[in-house]
Amino acid sequence: MDSLELLAHPIRLRIVHAMGGGRLLTTTQLRARIPEASKATVYRHIDLLVAGGILEVAEERKVRGALERHYRLRQDRAVIGADAVRSLTPEDHRQAFATAMTALIAEFNAYLDRGQADPVADQVGYRQHALWLSPAELDELIGELRAAIVPRMGNRPGPGRSQYLLSPVQFPLEGPAAEEEP
Repeated sequence: MDSLELLAHPIRLRIVHAMGGGRLLTTTQLRARIPEASKATVYRHIDLLVAGGILEVAEERKVRGALERHYRLRQDRAVIGADAVRSLTPEDHRQAFATAMTALIAEFNAYLDRGQADPVADQVGYRQHALWLSPAELDELIGELRAAIVPRMGNRPGPGRSQYLLSPVQFPLEGPAAEEEP
């Protein structure tokens, strides 16, 4: 299974989200992040991610006679390359977008279902802005967003830090505007 196929499932995508920031998590800890999925489902998806090289076993230890594994995300493998994206059909893009939105909705519902969820204090946002941009302006905007986001992707969990899911999505709502007549 390639990275695209592995990441094109909402449960596996949520596991990848949970593993961000260099975290080492056990299956039990991952199950707590995805309570609506059965134990067998979470185990199956972890096994697929390990077999695909997206997760790796970082450490193993005996706990009450059982072997407990801590997994780590291989960030270099948890990406979908430009060549893979170029090869997608419109139907493939529909499916990938639906998967991403399904995972996003599930993550948001899990957040709201926590007893201490406070969208105002947590600065939850889901704004949308329709912008008129030329291809060059879009490239510039994407570059600016990357410049702001990428340095923070290496942040590790720590005191006072909460993990936030940031999901920039952009696509044209309509084609280029026609030149206006004088």
